[in-house]
Amino acid sequence: MSKIHSNRNNLQILYEDNHIIIVNKRAGDIVQGDKTGDKALSEVVKEYIAEKYNKPGNVYLGVVHRLDRPTTGIVIFAKTSKALPRLNKLFAEKEAKKTYWAVVKNKPKKSADTLIHWLKKNPKNNKSSTYIKEVADSKKAILHYKMLKKLDNYVLLEINLETGRHHQIRTQLSSIGSPIKGDLKYGFNRSNPDASIHLHARHISFIHPVKKEELHITAPLPKDAIWDACS
Repeated sequence: MSKIHSNRNNLQILYEDNHIIIVNKRAGDIVQGDKTGDKALSEVVKEYIAEKYNKPGNVYLGVVHRLDRPTTGIVIFAKTSKALPRLNKLFAEKEAKKTYWAVVKNKPKKSADTLIHWLKKNPKNNKSSTYIKEVADSKKAILHYKMLKKLDNYVLLEINLETGRHHQIRTQLSSIGSPIKGDLKYGFNRSNPDASIHLHARHISFIHPVKKEELHITAPLPKDAIWDACS
């Protein structure tokens, strides 16, 4: 297992072996190429692998899951065609336990709670809306949160997802009056200077798809005054 390190592309590796590579995504990185044409994190990881192992030609890399562009934290990639379908199955069957940290405005009424909504995605503005009852084309969304720390002007929440819906954490927290810091799209009053939001994929645990041993990975927090106050 590799120790946390960064290469010249500022790629922070949290774990790496022959089958998988786990990185700490920065705000602004897109996990997979999109219509913007911006260089994707997957391409940066491919370049890192090609350089580190002196691999000629195309490097295999499978995208297992994604994080929103302004979000930071853990992203897992498959380095082999053997690992990818096994990781996909693991995520599909919710056997990977993911924990997020979010810095929000306004303390929720309850210090810990389970939120259940139905979310409906609008592709035109890339935004999801929450409903307390099922509506046409909506999907059920469940998350559990608890308050970890009261900051001067914000609150740090820990979130565990039961479902993985489009912008789920962002829209569900906004719906209870606690939008994430910097998340203009979901009700915060101003954006962060670097266009990030204070949502971080903090921890993941799962059984290695090939080695069958349990992995527990924690991603260091981004460096800024608010995140520094959380640690």
